[in-house]
Amino acid sequence: MLVIKPTIPPVSLVLRKSCNSSASYNRHSPPSPGSRRKGTPSALHIYKQALTRGIQVPILKGARASEMTLMDNYIAGTFMVSLLGFVLFYVMSKKASETRRNGVGTPTCTDNGECGARKESDADVIIVGAGVAGAALAHTLGKDGRRVRVIERDLTEPDRIVGELLQPGGYLKLIELGLQDCVDKIDAQRVVGYALFKDGKNTKVSYPLENFSSDVSGRSFHNGQFIQRMREKAASLPNVQLEQGSVTSLLEENGTVKGVQYKTKDGQEHKAYAPLTIVCDGCFSNLRRSLCNPQVESPSHFVGLVLENCQLPYANHGHVILADPSPILFYPISSTEIRCLVDIPGQKLPSIANGEMAKYLKTVVAPQVPPELHDSFTSAVDNGNIRTMPNRTMPAAPYPTPGAVLLGDAFNMRHPLTGGGMTVALSDIVVLRDLLRPLQNLNDADALCRYLESFYTLRKPVASTINTLAGALYKVFCASPDQARKEMRQACFDYLSLGGTCSTGPVALLSGLNPRPLSLVMHFFAVAIYGVGRLLVPFPSPKRLWIGARLISAASGIIFPIIKAEGVRQMFFPATVPAYFRAPRVK
Repeated sequence: MLVIKPTIPPVSLVLRKSCNSSASYNRHSPPSPGSRRKGTPSALHIYKQALTRGIQVPILKGARASEMTLMDNYIAGTFMVSLLGFVLFYVMSKKASETRRNGVGTPTCTDNGECGARKESDADVIIVGAGVAGAALAHTLGKDGRRVRVIERDLTEPDRIVGELLQPGGYLKLIELGLQDCVDKIDAQRVVGYALFKDGKNTKVSYPLENFSSDVSGRSFHNGQFIQRMREKAASLPNVQLEQGSVTSLLEENGTVKGVQYKTKDGQEHKAYAPLTIVCDGCFSNLRRSLCNPQVESPSHFVGLVLENCQLPYANHGHVILADPSPILFYPISSTEIRCLVDIPGQKLPSIANGEMAKYLKTVVAPQVPPELHDSFTSAVDNGNIRTMPNRTMPAAPYPTPGAVLLGDAFNMRHPLTGGGMTVALSDIVVLRDLLRPLQNLNDADALCRYLESFYTLRKPVASTINTLAGALYKVFCASPDQARKEMRQACFDYLSLGGTCSTGPVALLSGLNPRPLSLVMHFFAVAIYGVGRLLVPFPSPKRLWIGARLISAASGIIFPIIKAEGVRQMFFPATVPAYFRAPRVK
């Protein structure tokens, strides 16, 4: 035995104390493995204790050294195996977590008891419909890094007679979403205001665009060309997939929407899964009933014509004729075409097939058309390309549903007289985008549903202002035998003709540039009071006082039901709604 320092006490004494054992320690002949009593420390344990106490231990040779070497090898091997096991456990746990997040391999059972593994979710968001709202939303979420799958019934270019006028407020939202170039290369026309015609008189009101860049204005175009441009823009993103198919139903599990079932053009049925499904399949949506309480009304129809090679009385303006029984609209949709929309109240239309419609347009409508457009109007009727479209209104009344959101005309509709539908849809997309941006994970459907309840409040300033104004103006602009309603109609025309705030205020509301519900109510009743003032000048009489009182009553009867349907609290006191202050959870 080789001792490093001779001053160290005998090792046998140290080890004997450490072991607290009466057994003698023989330095030359180590005990056999079976000779150690139960509870007696091993040689390795004694060796470690000695080192811990600062005692210099002799270097061992022979069998004792071999035993220590084997112990060291055992420890090293155990450490390496444990490390490898930890690494494998970490990798497998991460893969299992990813599997749970995507819903892969999670067993699902159908109502008839069949169980199987859920189809892998290859998207963060499924969008049903690729119209104005769907295509714009797909591009917006895709640009934010979401994996988006869009399922549209028909990807060919739509051919519609509405959705052709984008208000300046909507164009600003288009800029905010990075989609302003979608109005390029489609011969879109700038719109800078409106011209109103009534009983041979006319007045012009312009959008208040002084504080905006020169590019900001309204735009009018062919709806189908605009939608195709947005679809192309969305499809250009690598994480956005457009697919043609008819969605037949939403896939639900325990009240949570997990995806959709759809049928392809060749009749094959498929299922698609995603944490969030956004339904924006238009005014004829077949999915909205499970997501909202649809109270759809159809107050009138639009009859559409295209006038060619003629000029409007006021270039770059929409034209509204306060005709009898209801308004007529003219606006450009290209450099050579003017869209004419004739509103016909009620559910029943004259027949196009037997010529009743053409006769109605020539005998009732044509005499009220401005002289500059009369000949082109009758020529368009004679050409026979007459289209019709029901005008629908539906206040937003959603059922907050985990895993699903409604958007666009499937969610909320107003009369298209003011051309505000696209402005509301684009504004809703901006609100929804801003709410979703902080969220990295959309898999907690219940928490996401509670959080997105704020969407229905945050959208109200723009949506309720445009919705209320559209409904109120339509009722005011329609002819009526009631004397108070006649006075209200005339008062509105005269009020807008005053210029200044009396014209720019209402037009700013209509265009989406000033979405303030309180300002809308003030201007609406200012028109009513102005109408009463006209009745009392120069001399009031009992009859005029009575008509004035009925005029105020008629104005209240027009606007208050619309406000009630929109939600008084959400319109005027949104800060009192608890969901208004909700923010994404911080994990």
